[in-house]
Amino acid sequence: MKRKDIDKSDTKRGGLLLKINSVKSSLHGKGIIPGGPKVVAIGGGTGLSVLLRGLKKHTSNITAIVTVSDDGGGSGVLREDMGILPPGDIRNCIVALANTEPIMEQLMQYRFREGKLKGQSFGNLFIAAMNDIYGSFDAAVREVSSVLAVTGKVLPVTLEDVVLYAELEDGTIIKGESQIPIKQQALNKRIRKVFLEPGNCMPMPEALREIQEADAVVFGPGSLYTSIIPNILVKSIAEAINSTKAMKIYVCNIMTQQGETIGYSLSEHIKAVNYHGNRAPIDYAIANTGEIPQALLEKYKTEDASPVLIDYDIIADMGIKVIEGDFVNIENGYLRHDYNKLAEQIFKLLNEEQK
Repeated sequence: MKRKDIDKSDTKRGGLLLKINSVKSSLHGKGIIPGGPKVVAIGGGTGLSVLLRGLKKHTSNITAIVTVSDDGGGSGVLREDMGILPPGDIRNCIVALANTEPIMEQLMQYRFREGKLKGQSFGNLFIAAMNDIYGSFDAAVREVSSVLAVTGKVLPVTLEDVVLYAELEDGTIIKGESQIPIKQQALNKRIRKVFLEPGNCMPMPEALREIQEADAVVFGPGSLYTSIIPNILVKSIAEAINSTKAMKIYVCNIMTQQGETIGYSLSEHIKAVNYHGNRAPIDYAIANTGEIPQALLEKYKTEDASPVLIDYDIIADMGIKVIEGDFVNIENGYLRHDYNKLAEQIFKLLNEEQK
């Protein structure tokens, strides 16, 4: 290497250090102080990213373990065309944990409106480009997280190309995450179980370490069979969850979900997690008891969805403590969890446990 090239390299490294220090100053300016309890959040979709926005206000030791079985929408197109893992859920989690200017979040979530890229998000393309540059999906996620000054870590649960299947109670097999809710709804048969192919897919080793070292492992909120459970089907993930000393918290959806959990009570949600996770021992279930506007109840009723029933007696027999609260937030006409209240409740449980 020529002396001039060395000088250029040193200049680049110096510039990078200045950027890193600038990011650290920005984090302190935003009130995000390094440290805090170690929380692992497991899931995918919109639910997990909502939870992460609240968690990052309390600790920087956050690890999001994210499903990679999505095969629909823009993620499905990139998965098929480029042979990469679906980036959509990963993108949402990165954006939720990012500490950047609002314009960067808008850019990452921007969807093209015209042409061949119509419906595709810029953030998905950014991750795809980084995958091509760095040669692996995990490196791409790591570098994108660094660029956006992410609090904590975002980890794909596996780096293998997995396909999610569902078996209905009548024995019907449905292939593909995007097809499961569509065909389940059409056939009107409950889901008996879901499984991955290949069945022996290996997890990210870092994900196992984070689970073992966690103070709390949080499941959900999110789609039960297509966002939460696919993670615990990956080899050794369920074993790590069962053996960790971390507090285990299940955050139940506010409403039942068309195509997956219509008619499910709280205990039925947890029983599904237990069945697929070799009886993952849940300690607490966080459930909404807040009032839902009648207009929204009527809207969800058109999809046969209703508030999740808390069957206290069965939950008590399972040795699980129900944590009730008003976690309702309305966003663009849809029910979401109030991530501030949700995170406050989780850290209240952690503080009580530590005492």
